[in-house]
Amino acid sequence: MSTSLLHRPAITDSLRPVARRNLPRQMATCVDCCCRTNSASINPLSFAHSQSRINENLIDWPVFPDIACSSDDFRVPAGDSGEDADDVWAQIRAEALSDSDSEPILYRYLSDLIFRHDSLESALANLLAKKLCIPNLLPASDLDDLFAQALIDDQSIIRAAHADLLAARDRDPACSKMVHCLLYYKGFHACQAHRMAHRLWITGRRAAAMMIQSRSSEIFAVDIHPAARIGSGLLLDHATGVVIGETAVIGNDVSILHNVTLGGTGKETGDRHPKIEDGVLVGAGTQILGNVRIGKGAKVGAGSVVLKDVPAWTTAVGNPARLLGGKENPVRLDRLASLTMDHTSWSDYVI
Repeated sequence: MSTSLLHRPAITDSLRPVARRNLPRQMATCVDCCCRTNSASINPLSFAHSQSRINENLIDWPVFPDIACSSDDFRVPAGDSGEDADDVWAQIRAEALSDSDSEPILYRYLSDLIFRHDSLESALANLLAKKLCIPNLLPASDLDDLFAQALIDDQSIIRAAHADLLAARDRDPACSKMVHCLLYYKGFHACQAHRMAHRLWITGRRAAAMMIQSRSSEIFAVDIHPAARIGSGLLLDHATGVVIGETAVIGNDVSILHNVTLGGTGKETGDRHPKIEDGVLVGAGTQILGNVRIGKGAKVGAGSVVLKDVPAWTTAVGNPARLLGGKENPVRLDRLASLTMDHTSWSDYVI
């Protein structure tokens, strides 16, 4: 295999499957929500019935370790609704088949991005490579190999991607199918591109990491420094204008809307960016500046400017942000704000 500017990683023959895999899988259960279409109507053909059609176009791809094995250490995170995510890829392919049946014009597009792949790893690496490549300068094939190697070396990336897909489906009322999140939601794309760049960053390949970050910022309008640490189950809803600084840390099951900045406060170096704990909801247009901590399950209202710590299970709103109920006796939330996605019930505003 020829050497590229990115030092194209070698995928040896031992990693390639001898034959196409044809493992029986069950479809993941969809959330029962009044604003969503019933899963039976979304997927009139079961995955078992569509398997033979999909297998005709499977791409030859490196075998990835089984991340959905029975060991507790390698369980894929469940969605907000609590079900296992072992069959996320089976569900995505069945959803894509339903879309291609209802919109035949999409068949070639879905065949290239979904049907010819036999794993989420393969599809995700290929999708990101196609979006981030630069014609005649940075071939998609080189990026595909780069991302594939990152996914082989670090299984936590694909486990986090599973959780991110479920987070979008469970928290975004506009997302009725995970295949739509995978193919069309740039917040998801930006997050996965960051996970690839972060892997490169922590393994010393910082020039390649900065290139991925730069392309992601250009293509998705989301700017995340490759050194930033991000947990699983992240929802970047709409995502346009999100900026996340170098030393920022984001926990698990966090929801962040568009035009949010997790930034510094000046020219100081070192640990200078916000720390967002598990289950936090950050409203649209919020600016959180400096090395401040937003506690577990807290909510930051849209348009707020946060310069000080926000305690766990509280709501901060305004410019500068203040705690709802006051500093001495703040109103306490009883659920993780990121899972409720409730942006307005705190307000007593009347017209």
